[in-house]
Amino acid sequence: MTEIRSISAVTFATPDMARAVRFYEALGFRILYGGGTSAFTSFRVGEGYLNLAGTDVERPLAGATRVIFYVDDVDAMHARAVAQGFTPETAPQDATWGERYFHLTDPDGHALSFARPLRRPG
Repeated sequence: MTEIRSISAVTFATPDMARAVRFYEALGFRILYGGGTSAFTSFRVGEGYLNLAGTDVERPLAGATRVIFYVDDVDAMHARAVAQGFTPETAPQDATWGERYFHLTDPDGHALSFARPLRRPG
């Protein structure tokens, strides 16, 4: 049996592409394809992608999906989000499962987490 090792891409639907693109660019995501006036936009995330697809549907069910992005510095990412005027749901914190993380919701209601594994004492 083949083991699944990573996520290639996550695609979020958005009724307002320009707003969604501004949000992700403000957090530091870099556009690979598309943009604010496109029907489809793709951002590079490490070896994978975050995609935005235009839709007529207003909002997904809040909290129905959560995507976790690993970052080098959770506290710096939190500070960046706050500096951009976004309101994270939580402050950075260490979890019992071994990650430092915080939660943020995008303008379309998609649940995001930014995390980093905690270093194990050696």
